[in-house]
Amino acid sequence: MLRNHRLFLREYLRHFHHTGSIAPSSRWLGAALARHVSDGSGARRILEVGPGTGAVTRHIVAKLGTNDRFDLVELNPAFVECLRRRFDDEPHFARVADRVRVINCPVEELPCDRPYDAIVSGLPLNNFSVSDVRRILETFGTLMSPTATLSFFEYVAIRPARAMVSGRQERERLRGIGQALQEVLDGREFSRECVWPNLPPAWVHHVRSWHKASGGPQ
Repeated sequence: MLRNHRLFLREYLRHFHHTGSIAPSSRWLGAALARHVSDGSGARRILEVGPGTGAVTRHIVAKLGTNDRFDLVELNPAFVECLRRRFDDEPHFARVADRVRVINCPVEELPCDRPYDAIVSGLPLNNFSVSDVRRILETFGTLMSPTATLSFFEYVAIRPARAMVSGRQERERLRGIGQALQEVLDGREFSRECVWPNLPPAWVHHVRSWHKASGGPQ
């Protein structure tokens, strides 16, 4: 566990743009993000995007049914190596390893022949450009089955706080990201929960009925 935390801190210092936090998600945030992974409906396809060192992954693994399939897509090669090692070496992970794929690529390039029943995203969307956020959200929409749930998080008050100390260009970027996320929530079924015991505290959004709205973010 300590080795994973050291790795996360190292990659945060090297690649803040894609890592987004100084520490892995807390167990409370992990549990919230994994809340809709299992619904008792039988074989399901689960996707985790941006799993990092696996802080949320362990909660997803605990909920996998016998016939479920679990894909993880991670851009950082060091995190990919860490995840693969965990599925090889750690009993909690190894028991489901035959149903798991760890894929090293951007989520936009993920090959998908069948939609997923649940997507859990750990991507730090507030760090990305507006166009990247819209492209990622659009990708989520194409990967989801009609009854799928997308669970993602953002840190509490992070955009307003950053906007207060930023220049005009950065404020416009943050405003654009906020608009893109709001378009996902508008007209869809969603719930939100606040996870205070996390560094920093976070909102977790659970979105359903993606395909009932007007085709996802424009």
